[in-house]
Amino acid sequence: MRQFSATIIQTPENIQRYSTVIIPGNYSNQTVIRTTSIDRLDRIAYDFYQDATLWWVIAAANNLGKGSLLVPVNTKLVIPNNINLNEVIKEYNKNR
Repeated sequence: MRQFSATIIQTPENIQRYSTVIIPGNYSNQTVIRTTSIDRLDRIAYDFYQDATLWWVIAAANNLGKGSLLVPVNTKLVIPNNINLNEVIKEYNKNR
């Protein structure tokens, strides 16, 4: 899981960037983060769920991912915890 303060990390492509910061607070069944550099939904999904294919869960929760997995700098994202995929799919389809 990501750390509470932005640290410089090395990507697999040997690029240095700042890690994404977790915003502390009381959030029911969700974590809120703010990106500190350009990030990707699949990498964030891997960090939180250990499964990059669940990028769409984060995209659906934040109305993102339409045409790109990139997340701009300084984007606030809700990361659902203990995800119930049936609920996420139902909510996603309701908003389509």
